[in-house]
Amino acid sequence: MGSRYGGLKQLDPLGPNGETIMDYSIAYAIQSGFDKVVFVIRKNMEEGFQQSILSRYEGKIALSYCFQELDMIPTGFTLPPDRVKPLGTAHAILTAQHSINEPFAVINADDFYGAEAFKIMGDFLTLSASSNISTFSMIGYKLEETLSSFGTVSRGVCQVNDKNELVAIKEMTKVTKQDNHIVNINSDGTLTPLSANQFVSMNFWGFTPIFFEHLENLFIDFLTKNSQNLTAEFQIPTVINFFLASNKVKIKVLPTNSSWFGVTYQEDRPYVVEQLKKYPLS
Repeated sequence: MGSRYGGLKQLDPLGPNGETIMDYSIAYAIQSGFDKVVFVIRKNMEEGFQQSILSRYEGKIALSYCFQELDMIPTGFTLPPDRVKPLGTAHAILTAQHSINEPFAVINADDFYGAEAFKIMGDFLTLSASSNISTFSMIGYKLEETLSSFGTVSRGVCQVNDKNELVAIKEMTKVTKQDNHIVNINSDGTLTPLSANQFVSMNFWGFTPIFFEHLENLFIDFLTKNSQNLTAEFQIPTVINFFLASNKVKIKVLPTNSSWFGVTYQEDRPYVVEQLKKYPLS
C-alpha cells in the first residue's frame, strides 16, 4: 500500500528507462532459470495490473496472479470493519498456495535484490528440486547495508550458526541508526543494540511445498490471538520460527554481495533512481 511512501511504490518508474524495481527482479529471475511468476495483488488492481504489468512479460515467462484480501480468512473469524492493513506476508503466500507445486522463491515487489542474489537462489532451488531433502533458504544481507537515512525500518534479524543455518529470526519493526550505532526502538521506548554485520532477512526466501503443510493452521492460531488487532500481521518469520522450533526443516542462509535497496520513504526515491542507473536492463 505504500503508506509511508505515499503511493504504490511497486509501480513507480524508477529506472533510467521507466523500469519499476519489479522489472529488474523479473529480468534477473528469468536470467537465473526461473520459469514462472505468481503475483499477489488486490482485486481492485486487477484491470490496471492486466493492462500495465502482465502485458510487459507475456511470452517471456509463465504468469499467473492471485488476490490477497481481508475477507480471505477461515470461517468463524471476523476482522474489525475499520481494518485496512493487509494481513501480512505469510498470508500473501497462503493465498498463492494453489498456484505453486514446486520449489519457489518469495520476494517483495518493491525491493531491489541484485542479479547475484537471484542466481544464488535459483541454483539452490534447482538443487532442492532434484533432492529428497527439504531445505528452506534465505538470501542474507548485512544489516548496515539495508537501512534508510529517513526513518526507521522493519527487519527480520537473524541468528545464524557456524554452518550458515538459521537458528532464530526476530522481526524488529523500528530499526535505525543513532549516534553511529544501530538499534531497534522497542515498543516500550527501550533500545536493543544490533550488530552492523549480522544477517537480516529482506524477504527473499526459498521454500519447498512443505511450507504450505502447516500454513493454514498457523494462520488460524494467529487469528485466534490477533483477529481484533487492527495492525497485527501474519508474517513469514512467524512460520519460519515454527519450522525452526519443530526442527522439521533446516534453513540455509545464503550470503550475497548483491546490493539491496528499497523505497520505504519518498525521500529514498532519489537515491534509488541514482543507484538503478548502474544496472541497465538490456
